[in-house]
Amino acid sequence: MSGILYEEQSVWQFFFITFLLGGWAAWMTGKACAQTWRPISALVVYMLMLGIAVRFIHHALFDGTMFTPQYYIVDTIVLIVFGVLGYRYTRTNQMVTQYNWLYERTSPLGWKSKA
Repeated sequence: MSGILYEEQSVWQFFFITFLLGGWAAWMTGKACAQTWRPISALVVYMLMLGIAVRFIHHALFDGTMFTPQYYIVDTIVLIVFGVLGYRYTRTNQMVTQYNWLYERTSPLGWKSKA
């Protein structure tokens, strides 16, 4: 997998930077977008910028390449997944809390109309 998804010597470096640090930042960004009622398209734009920041951390800490499209795309896809999960989780909580007479929770990431 080294060379396809990540370029570091250890998979743990990739998980620490991309999943732990970047994933946490993406989740919080998704949460912030949902709390301010921004569309999910704004979240995707923020994740594209956060992908550049994650690539910079890879470059600064572990001497990774800064401008590699392959690794930028992998990091950004991971960030978008975490961001959308944070967005949907927060939006579900908003909908079932603020509009409890209209909606009920169906899962941690979804709701439906009360019939």
